[in-house]
Amino acid sequence: MMGLRDVFCQERAIDMLQKAYACGRVPHAYIFAGADGVGRFTTALQWARLLLCHKPVVAGGFADSCGVCESCRIFEGGAHPDFAHVYKELREYTKDGKGKAAPVEMPIDVIREFLVDKITARPALSPRRVFVVSEGEKLNNASQNCLLKSLEEPPDFCHIILLCTRLERLLPTTKSRCQIVRFGPVAVERITQKLQEMALAGPAVEFFGRFAAGSIGRACRWGRLELDGAGIYEAKNAIVQSLAQLRYGGCLDAAERWIAMGKQIAAVWEKADEGISKSDINRRCQGLLLEMAVTAINDAMKLALGAADDIVHADQRGAIQQLAGWMGAEACGEGVAMGYEAMRWVESSVNEKLIFEHLLLKLAEPTIMASRAAG
Repeated sequence: MMGLRDVFCQERAIDMLQKAYACGRVPHAYIFAGADGVGRFTTALQWARLLLCHKPVVAGGFADSCGVCESCRIFEGGAHPDFAHVYKELREYTKDGKGKAAPVEMPIDVIREFLVDKITARPALSPRRVFVVSEGEKLNNASQNCLLKSLEEPPDFCHIILLCTRLERLLPTTKSRCQIVRFGPVAVERITQKLQEMALAGPAVEFFGRFAAGSIGRACRWGRLELDGAGIYEAKNAIVQSLAQLRYGGCLDAAERWIAMGKQIAAVWEKADEGISKSDINRRCQGLLLEMAVTAINDAMKLALGAADDIVHADQRGAIQQLAGWMGAEACGEGVAMGYEAMRWVESSVNEKLIFEHLLLKLAEPTIMASRAAG
């Protein structure tokens, strides 16, 4: 059975929690801030297990759940009455949510019915109740305002943990009522080691380790999908190659190929994560392909500026060099900005065909300018 001690590469965050527990002053509201997949949810689960444990164990000044009491056993089974995981897909189970499309933002009904309306109920098994809210960055203003009183004046036995990747999206009033715990990136070596333990092999291991940008959760998700036949690494090779050889007249065909690759990955992802809505998976796949393109263009900018070390797509250095050759450093910088704009469009549910076609057509413009200059 896993415990808080088993969370690795987040010593600073764990130490902050341990100090609060040791002095008996555990805040009633936390924000676990950091990139997706760096261990925030895992830490939240193990912290909740400790707070709910009947017989916590303290060894060497480190407190952890006992793993054997009734609370720990029921928590391990996923049915603890004093623990609640709140996420936006719960709208399907709200009073008026049956049959509605999967939400992009956290609906106010979910916050109201699965947190605010339940927070005053006394614990059934443990001394405390714990609520973990996923994707806190997707709490809109209405949802945050609904949550505000619960953050400001929670019952003494209640703890709320918001998981958030974008602190700037939370209202100042929300942040001011929470203790912020920051989670840093995981070392590339630890990520590649974990991927190898999953039986992933070949150049994909090193690429995912670099591409994950410190997010072991994302890397492991890609590794599992890759082992299931999603073809993520193959898609990344194709994207980098298409960028290296990009010409204005081929942009629409390239966009079609990108869309097809995204659908292939999404089909495998849907089977692997049935709890995630189909629309969310589609957005994540689109974002994944765009992130591959952005990192390739960023690598090309580095090479154009003479910074040959530490590129993400080191396994396709020749293609990256080719991309740098026809774009140049300045156009690459603009291309990175265009890529991030396209990612924002994905979050706004803009049609994927429009997103990819627009990006590729804009990226190909330097080739037109170069051909005119040569003529």
